[in-house]
Amino acid sequence: MNPLAQQLNESVQKEDPNVYAMLSTLGKQIYFPKEGIISQSAEAAQKAKTFNATIGIALENKKPMHLEVIQESLSAFEPKDLYPYAPPAGKPELRSLWKEKMLKETPSLAGKSFSNPIATNALTHGLSIVADLFVDQGDAVIIPDKNWENYELTFQIRRGAEMVYYPLYNEERAFHAEALKEAILSQKDKGKAIVVLNFPNNPTGYTPGQKEADSIIQALLAGAEAGIRTVVVTDDAYFSLFFEEDSLHESIFGKLANLHPNVLAIKIDGATKEEYVWGFRVGFITYAHENPTVLHVLEQKTMGIVRATISSGPHPSQTFVLKALQDPRFEAQKQEKYDIMKKRANRTKEVLDSGKFDDAWDYYPFNSGYFMCLKLKTVHPETLRTHLLEQYGIGTIALGDTDLRVAFSCIEEQDLAQLFETIYQGVQDLEQVAAK
Repeated sequence: MNPLAQQLNESVQKEDPNVYAMLSTLGKQIYFPKEGIISQSAEAAQKAKTFNATIGIALENKKPMHLEVIQESLSAFEPKDLYPYAPPAGKPELRSLWKEKMLKETPSLAGKSFSNPIATNALTHGLSIVADLFVDQGDAVIIPDKNWENYELTFQIRRGAEMVYYPLYNEERAFHAEALKEAILSQKDKGKAIVVLNFPNNPTGYTPGQKEADSIIQALLAGAEAGIRTVVVTDDAYFSLFFEEDSLHESIFGKLANLHPNVLAIKIDGATKEEYVWGFRVGFITYAHENPTVLHVLEQKTMGIVRATISSGPHPSQTFVLKALQDPRFEAQKQEKYDIMKKRANRTKEVLDSGKFDDAWDYYPFNSGYFMCLKLKTVHPETLRTHLLEQYGIGTIALGDTDLRVAFSCIEEQDLAQLFETIYQGVQDLEQVAAK
């Protein structure tokens, strides 16, 4: 094992053996190189006043070399903020500003100890880092039955995890915290579990309320007190898009931070959906722990994964997000988009609650995010999806044996009634065919 990896492991093992035990084999082996191109280039940037012939970029007239056909489209930005490599952990100013944003938007983080966010190539990359650092073959990754399909690719296919599912909703149509608790406690023999909490949920658009969140905390505490080392990941992709008062309006990461020695809380978030910049691919990974040495080790290992996979994230998009966050117009413009999204969600619920479609479907509770899910009563979702696409030019997502996901986020408010009426017509078409 590399001496740097060994040093990091010894540090975390001394300060918190539980976190050390949570690391995967790869997580124990990985490190961020202190010697080499990155470190020597950083030293040269401070001291090489005559000539700096280190890192592999090209300069011209003491500025990053660039093509005018590109720069003319980006003329609002200095070449130095676009063309050089971004630091592996991300632009320092952006990381600091994102941490300030987290504290503002999640008040329960006040007084908690957590790391500076590390920039990722959006949220999937952050989840992949978690998988690399903490998941070994056969480790349990616990997710609800209503989930984003990429979890299987990230944790099961890439890292060999055992996926453990529990029902998202209980009989009262609220978050099924008791089922989560049972899923965690079922891992007592292994002594380790990875729990992914995704609120607002994809595909249902559901965020739990305060009492439900407290029940989630109690479920995790039950596992921790039973000796199960639990890595809890909050996938906050759709954070801030909370449309009703009955749900949490902050990340549950705030409640999880520094919860118990057997619980390591990790927040995955980003500008992708929050700031409507899906193609920018700017995300963040943040760790909560009371010990600064443990946070340092986790940061170094995370940077090692970044270095070994993408080297560093895209500099231009980090600059774009940074400048937006610094702009005094940002909050007002974001509020405008939030208002549009909230109106679409409310209109969707209004249409669905009209009673017109009760014979064709129920819908799962939703109060946030981009999506909602219909629970079809009489037809198979894949059959309906295909029929809607071919006969009416309408795209939806079929999930499992009963569910059809509809993204109200991309439908104008005035078109939502027509959308659901057409989906209903599609159901009737299929029922008539089946009746013949």
